[in-house]
Amino acid sequence: MILLTNAKMIRRDNELISADLFLQSGKISRIASQIGPEAGWKVIDCNGMLVTPGFIDPHVHLREPGFPDKETIRTGSRAAVKGGYTTVFAMPNVSPCPDTPQRMADMVLRAQDAPLDVRFYAPLSAGEKGEELTDFQALKEAGAVALSDDGKGLQHNGLMRQAMQLARAQDLVIAAHCEDESLLNGGYIHDGLYARQHKHRGISRSVEDVQAARDLLLAHETGARYHICHMSTHRVVDLLELAQSWGARVSGEVSPHHLLLTDSDLREDGRYKMNPPLREEIDRLRLIEGLNTGVIQVIATDHAPHTSEEKSRGLAGSPFGITGLETAFPLLYTYLVKPGYITLQTLVDAMTKGPRQVFGLEAGELAEGAPADLTLTDLRDEYVIHAADHESKGRNTPFDGWRVKSRVDTVIKSGRIILQGGTILD
Repeated sequence: MILLTNAKMIRRDNELISADLFLQSGKISRIASQIGPEAGWKVIDCNGMLVTPGFIDPHVHLREPGFPDKETIRTGSRAAVKGGYTTVFAMPNVSPCPDTPQRMADMVLRAQDAPLDVRFYAPLSAGEKGEELTDFQALKEAGAVALSDDGKGLQHNGLMRQAMQLARAQDLVIAAHCEDESLLNGGYIHDGLYARQHKHRGISRSVEDVQAARDLLLAHETGARYHICHMSTHRVVDLLELAQSWGARVSGEVSPHHLLLTDSDLREDGRYKMNPPLREEIDRLRLIEGLNTGVIQVIATDHAPHTSEEKSRGLAGSPFGITGLETAFPLLYTYLVKPGYITLQTLVDAMTKGPRQVFGLEAGELAEGAPADLTLTDLRDEYVIHAADHESKGRNTPFDGWRVKSRVDTVIKSGRIILQGGTILD
């Protein structure tokens, strides 16, 4: 039994109010302005720290099995805990790909000792090759919570329609990396001013927009639950809003780097290379607007660790992807909430309530009877991000050296303290 005293909660009007929370049997038993402690209770004085549901990231890459030099479930889980997360969804682009019930069961087994809730996507297609659909029902029974060929767009229109019909029958969300490969033309950064000035091959917005439009039409037609991964263009926000107005069961996510950076921030440095790429200011502002209006419900990091050697090959030669689990909240609080681009409530909702609603989770709510998955954040703590100090094996972040305000102090999972004073409790 744990009593949290002197915490701050967000009211609907974005005001912070003082609150005490009593945790018992893995649940939030009581929330009140003041709760008197009783004998045998562990009392934690929050000293005015913000209490929220534990953060949920439905888009991470833990690289296990197959790529332990980049990340493992253990190191990725520790990075997630440091970032305030209590639930993450890992993508299936590992080796071997978990495209059979046996392999999916192995993934679930690998994560059983993780300090937080690690869940797994099953691939839409065998080996993520986009040719033959996997057995959605069998993979769900083996532990898969959603479907994705992340890293690749499913190119065949008819196959995606069939996938949506089958996913609807199993009530599984399809989370899609929207990329029409016929429009790529060898691009690897945004097709904008920087690409032209530095003679790089560009990825046009249409690469994402065309496939997103197709999928939204098919989702409306089939009634499938469909989620757009790492949205990056202003037009894809417009398309998602349109499909939602039809009543389609569709949602989308945005990553911190697309909310904070544009192609004007690019350097000849592999840490600035991700897919989809950094776009332009019109895109960044529309993504922020989409968050504010609720068109975009989810913030997901797309945490994608790589070795330093891999990321040393510049924009042309480095693999796509950056890390993000340990930096997401402080970056977005410092550079979006503090200047007034979004409210604190919007940020927290997109990291908790949004994923909860999209994926039908029990966690992600701060209410009596809800799971005691909680994050305490000191909004007053100011520091500089040092990637070398991160728990993740990946150091590939363009935000190394950025000054931020707010630090995750304590994380509680199912009523058990797993991070306290910024230190992971093994």
